[in-house]
Amino acid sequence: MIDAEDVVLVLLAAGQSSRFGLENKLEAEFLGKPVGFHVTTALESIPFADRIVVTDGCQLDFASRGYRVIHNDDVARGMSFSLHLGIREAIKTAPKAILIALADMPRVTAAHIYRLFDAFDGPDAVVVSSNGEHPTPPGVFGAGRFDDLLKLEGDEGGRKLVAGGRHVVTAPAELIDIDTPEDLERLRQLVHAPERITRGVAHRSD
Repeated sequence: MIDAEDVVLVLLAAGQSSRFGLENKLEAEFLGKPVGFHVTTALESIPFADRIVVTDGCQLDFASRGYRVIHNDDVARGMSFSLHLGIREAIKTAPKAILIALADMPRVTAAHIYRLFDAFDGPDAVVVSSNGEHPTPPGVFGAGRFDDLLKLEGDEGGRKLVAGGRHVVTAPAELIDIDTPEDLERLRQLVHAPERITRGVAHRSD
């Protein structure tokens, strides 16, 4: 296992959001606050060594939530570029591990993160989440894997890296990520949220 004090959190909150329409998906309302602030709230009690967020033009004030903000000015280069920006910043303080999480996963819990920490077994560890069928973020990567993370390009390299790691299974609903308005609407229905989406615009139902 590993203590949270030895882990730097890298939260990825940059992307084109092209499948969500005109609105930035992280700014869309879910249960009374922006999608992107749910994970920050869920993890705020975990005493990470540092909190870093990689963001683009999103208007959410992550700095007010205790994060050091790194701007990705070239989101067209994909998630791997955001990951590299976050990892390079995180390793400056020589942490024992890095937790990589996504801001568009609003149902992640602190309890699950601690389960990832419990499964961590050394500097070469790769411990990722699973819905029982396939691995997904959040994931913890030991210091021995930092160079591997910096070499990742595209999706395939990431799949190979996590395939050999440990997979901690949790409820599929906890690992839902939001890519489209329909994803958000399905999540609202799942948790009986008061909001709903009509024609891509958020409204509050009566």
